[in-house]
Amino acid sequence: MIGMKLQQAKGLFFDRLAVTNAADRAQRKVLSKFGAFVRQTARTSIRKRKSISVPGQPPSSHTGLLKRNIFFVFSAETRSVVIGPILLNQRTDAPRLLEHGDTVVRKKRTKRVRMKYRARPFMGPAFDREQQKLPDLWRNSVR
Repeated sequence: MIGMKLQQAKGLFFDRLAVTNAADRAQRKVLSKFGAFVRQTARTSIRKRKSISVPGQPPSSHTGLLKRNIFFVFSAETRSVVIGPILLNQRTDAPRLLEHGDTVVRKKRTKRVRMKYRARPFMGPAFDREQQKLPDLWRNSVR
């Protein structure tokens, strides 16, 4: 250290801002890739066919609307990624009913009708399948 100038000595120390910026960039990149992988896996699990899928299996796509409306977004505020289908219309919550299943009471003219939806998960299995790849995505991501 003797004979070193101040700027040279500063260069030898840990640069906290550079490390946190690199970690933030890596986190955004890794989580965005993960979101894209989960979205693609969920989309490919939904098959286009006329018949109804078996409960417990991914839903069938009759019009392609659900398949086209699965998105992901990286949230900088929460430093996380949100992956899933958007709300298709204001009256029904079809993606939630397909994923988890539920009993819903609907009004049909003057009567109330109880409808039971069986779960046909597509996001949960896609997330579980892609979650195994996360350690490889994180490996050597901070540069």
